[in-house]
This record gives sequence, C-alpha cells and structure tokens, in this order.
Amino acid sequence: MNKFTQMTETKKENSYRQVLGNRNFRLLWIGEGVSVLGDHFTMIALPWLVLQLTGDSLAMGSVLALAAIPRALLMLVGGALTDRFSSRNMMLVSNLVRFLLVASLTALVFAERVEIWMLYVFAVSFGVADAFFYPAQSSMAPQLVKKEHLQVANSLIHGTMMLAMLAGPLLAGLIIAALGDGHSEAEGMQGIATALGVDTLTFLVSLTSLAFIKLQRATSSGESENILASIRSGLKFVWSDVPLRAFFFVVAAITFFFSGPFNIGVPLLADTRFPEGAVAYGTIISTWAGGSLVGMALAGVLPRPDPKRMGSVLLGLVSIMGIGLAILGLSNSMFFAAGIGFVLGALNGYINIFFTTWVQSRAPATFIGRLMSLLMFASTGLYPVSMALSGAASRLDVTGLLIVSGGIVLTIGLLMTMNPAVRAMEPSTQVGDGTKL
Repeated sequence: MNKFTQMTETKKENSYRQVLGNRNFRLLWIGEGVSVLGDHFTMIALPWLVLQLTGDSLAMGSVLALAAIPRALLMLVGGALTDRFSSRNMMLVSNLVRFLLVASLTALVFAERVEIWMLYVFAVSFGVADAFFYPAQSSMAPQLVKKEHLQVANSLIHGTMMLAMLAGPLLAGLIIAALGDGHSEAEGMQGIATALGVDTLTFLVSLTSLAFIKLQRATSSGESENILASIRSGLKFVWSDVPLRAFFFVVAAITFFFSGPFNIGVPLLADTRFPEGAVAYGTIISTWAGGSLVGMALAGVLPRPDPKRMGSVLLGLVSIMGIGLAILGLSNSMFFAAGIGFVLGALNGYINIFFTTWVQSRAPATFIGRLMSLLMFASTGLYPVSMALSGAASRLDVTGLLIVSGGIVLTIGLLMTMNPAVRAMEPSTQVGDGTKL
C-alpha cells in the first residue's frame, strides 16, 4: 500500500469518525433509520389490507395513487415551508401527523372496524404529510455536518435507507404470514395490524431523536414572501445556475427514460422470457437493491473525483447506465440480467450520493429546502407518466422499449458533457460550511 493510499484511507476513517461522533447527526441517522424500516412495514401492509378488504387490484392501485398525488403536488410547498420554519420543526410536525395516522389505522384494523373509504382518507392524508417531511429530511444533513463531510454523511443515511428497504418488506411479510396463517379473516387482519403497529412504534423513535437534536437555524430569505413567491424564488435560483439547471434536467430525464422502462421491463422480461418467472423478477430487483447499497458505500469510501472533472465522471456513469439498460433488453438469462441489474444499481447508488451532496453543498442555507424539494420533484414527478407510457410501449415490444430508452439515456449523458459549465461541478462560493453543534 503506497503512502497516498494510506493517507486517503486515513482521511476517510477520520471523516466517518467525525460524522458519527457528531451527536446531532447520530440522532438523525439512528432515528430516521429506524423510522424508514417501519415505513416499509406500512408499504407492505397497506396494499395487502386493501386486497383483504376488496380483492380488487384497481382499489389497491387507487389507494397507492392517492398517496402519491398529493406527495408530488405539494412537494415544492413543503420545501418552501422548510426554509421558513426549519427542517427539524417540519420533520417533527409531519412525523407527528404520520404517527397519529398510522396509530389510528392500527387500532381500526385490530378492532376489525376498518373500511375501504377510510384507507382512501388515510392515503391522501399520509401523502400530504410526506410532502412536507421529505424536503425537510433531505435538508437536515447540511445543517448538522461540515461541508467536507457531506459525502460521508449522505452515504451513511442513504445506505441505511437501502438496508431498511431490503429488510423491511421481508420482515413485514413474515409477520403478516406468521400471524395471518389461519383460516378466518380476523386472523389475517391481526398480522396486518401488527405490521402497522411496528411502524407506529418506529415513529416514536424518530420523534424522540428529533426532539433532542439542536439545530442552529439560518435566517430565511423567504420569510417575507408568500408561499408561491418563495417557490418562484427557488425556481429562479435553479434556472439562473447553469450547472444546477442542467443536472436537474438530467435527473428528470433519467426518471423519465430509465426508471419507468426499467420497472416495467424487468417484470415483463421475467414473465415472458426467463423460465424462472417470478423468481427471476425478485432476483433482479434484489440484485439492483444490493448494487445500490454497494454503490452508496463506495461513494463514501472512494476518493472524491476532482471537482473540475466531476460532471464528466457522473455523466459518463449516466451514459453507462443507458448502455446497461439496452443490454438488459437483449438478455436471455436470469443470471445475466441479475448481473446487469447489480451494475445498474451500483451506478445509480454512486451517482445519487455524489449528486445529492453536490446540490446540498451548492445551495445557500436559506434555499436548501426548496432546492431539495425541486430535486425530489424532478426525480419523482415524472415517474407516474413514465410508468404509464412505458407500459403502453411495452405492449408493442419490451426489447425495443429498453433499447430505445437506453439509447436516449446514453445520448443525453454524452450531449451534456459537451457543455463546459456542466463538466465542472464546483460548489458555489456563496455556501458556507455546515454547523456542527
């Protein structure tokens, strides 16, 4: 091991030690890690509950859509309010609302008094609370750690979320199956209610950890503005920053041309091409999740690319994702497709950490909530449209869908590297270091 490698590894170890030694960050990391694990219990329990009540897949889709619509529509409002009232306070209020909603639903299911209309109300209310929670959550890390430690902090946060995504659905399924393996509907409901009850308890952990975080709040530039004016200020800030504007476009383009085709294409390939069927579907999605976890971990361990070349590096990886998507469309083996899924997941995880960190470090403290809400809107707002159009196109030819979509992603990545302002992703000089309390 040469001297440079030893210095790099020592620096990374010190960064992890300093980030985890930060009391405020540690509270956020543990509290939200536990809460995200609980969220996946509800994500499994809720659609299963709808099916138990109605046996109707359309009703299940309607409940999930009613949660997604207000989440997308109100995301920018949530970002504006985060900049006005502080990330911690917004997380506390939204988590308290979500706790009360899940606790109420748990009680109704345990008492066997739940009806389908209640689930529609629950979904809308939960989606509204989500819209105010996520911009605040993604704005917390820059206020708790120094700028040079953001990459490590994001790697820890997102890696823990991915672990929760891997473990949560499995544990929820096991609980529902174990407590609902009887022959009566009441026995089936007890498993669902228990899974919801676990999520209720995890919200208490999150609320407690947030209550003990001491956050130094920056004065917001939007306190004298109304909400619409505050949102316009955030949009204007992004539009006037050429690299920021360009990379927001890349995020939206990846959502539209990659996420939809991938999530529609994989189950169709598993069903129509791979003899393993549902096993192939589960295997490919699992390897994608595992790859994402590896990519996030590597982003926290590997040396940070030179800021003057970071844009080119990330756009090059985006281009490789386009190639991988096209190759996935040509695969005839579950194991080969799972390998491609792992690589695509690793690239996606690595890119997400670096891009999130860059946006957070570039954003002035008074705009962080609005910028993060815009980033989440760019990454989720087009997803339903992408899924719908990909579903229609896949009826003609799923292979063509994946090849054409992959080619478009490749082209976007290559074209964007031609812009000198985009190739260099240097943090804005307006931004100061985060405050470590």
